[in-house]
Amino acid sequence: MVDESNFDEGVIAKFRSNSGKVGGYFNGSPMLLLTTTGVKSGEERVSPLVYTTDGGRIVIVASNGGADRHPSWYYNVVANPQITVEVGDETYQANAVITDPAERRRLFDLHAQRFPGFKEYEKGTDRVIPVIVLDRIEG
Repeated sequence: MVDESNFDEGVIAKFRSNSGKVGGYFNGSPMLLLTTTGVKSGEERVSPLVYTTDGGRIVIVASNGGADRHPSWYYNVVANPQITVEVGDETYQANAVITDPAERRRLFDLHAQRFPGFKEYEKGTDRVIPVIVLDRIEG
């Protein structure tokens, strides 16, 4: 079994030292770092995620690898939607917006076209996998 925290730490370090390029398993996939505030701890938590875009908006999916529980970062976003996004060399503040059912379906399907494994994640769980849009905070 892979130690997720060590795996994520390695991905985060590679991301930050290579202008957002990670390679390996994620080679060629657009990635970002999502920094949230922990619901219980109040501490910053960083999660590396693949993303897609819809117009100028960044779209992320709370798949948790198809597990029956949402990922921890999702609960953090629900509790405190103001987050920090790192894409390439750029870092900015954004609001995380949970999509409504119709938009969720459309954006999930677009995401799954780019990353076919997400369709398998959806088939493997009874939960509705949330889709989140990251709206940049200007100023």
